[in-house]
Amino acid sequence: MKDRTQNTEHRTQTTSITVSQPDVLKRIDIFVSEKTGITRSQVQRLIKEGLVLVNNKTENQNYKVKTNDVITIHKPEKEKEILIPEALQVKILYMDAYLVVVDKPSGMVVYPAAGHNRGTLLNALACHCKKLATVGGPLRPGVVHRLDKDTSGIMVAALDDKAYYDLVEQFKKRTINRKYVTLVYGNIKGNSGEIEMKIGRAISDRKKMSTRTKRGKEAVTRWRVIERFDAATLIEAKLGTGRTHQIRVHFSAIGHPVLGDKTYGKKVEVEVKVEGKRKKIVFPRQMLHAETLGFIHPVTKEYLEFSSPPPEDMEECIKKLSI
Repeated sequence: MKDRTQNTEHRTQTTSITVSQPDVLKRIDIFVSEKTGITRSQVQRLIKEGLVLVNNKTENQNYKVKTNDVITIHKPEKEKEILIPEALQVKILYMDAYLVVVDKPSGMVVYPAAGHNRGTLLNALACHCKKLATVGGPLRPGVVHRLDKDTSGIMVAALDDKAYYDLVEQFKKRTINRKYVTLVYGNIKGNSGEIEMKIGRAISDRKKMSTRTKRGKEAVTRWRVIERFDAATLIEAKLGTGRTHQIRVHFSAIGHPVLGDKTYGKKVEVEVKVEGKRKKIVFPRQMLHAETLGFIHPVTKEYLEFSSPPPEDMEECIKKLSI
């Protein structure tokens, strides 16, 4: 048996195998699977797509190989994941050789993924910053934390590997100061409190998080009331932990979901009384904003803290609730 493997245009891996006597009369899908390690179902797909040839001719998966048959397999390789720089507008609050702090707008995904390969914050940073850290993944270099697509506010990303590991450790040790402002449904009891409920994947929907889960992780959210309205409460929330969707899941669990959140609670509108008439207020997105982020600079060891007020859409909703 003779083997020859090469890369074609870096997109297709081509392997040629010459059949020897011990393998004669084996089905071609079984033979190729045994010789290449490709699963039999994958081989069958390649055969159907005309990517497996016998002496430069196509055969079906029932073909029995013969002595000296030359089997050629063209296996497409996964496209290399490349972060594409884009000249997108993004508000940079601070940048040096080690890190960058931005005020992320709502509606912007943090890094590329299925369905969002462009238009993300990382696409913008790849353009605006001279370099990014080399760790964190090919499509999310330097990402040490993230905000949901529809959550606005302050984020930090590493431009240097040393800074990346240092910031990751600060998040792990929970020494990062993170403060959010959010509008929640209804009039919450008390002026401050702490929500301590484990969070994990929802049993009924693995894409969602829940406090009703078999394998939850510790999650702590501390809050205080900033202002009360007829049908909502403006809350300041501080994270004691950093679980996925933590604030959204916690407030939904206590009956006061974040307004505009279409996943948890689904309270996308409320009614208020204006001059004796009922008026409907619609929330265009989840009313959650990462207002403050404070951390120790990985190199200078100076404490840095950045803040930004809620964006215009959120301020407009607060104004309507105040009438």
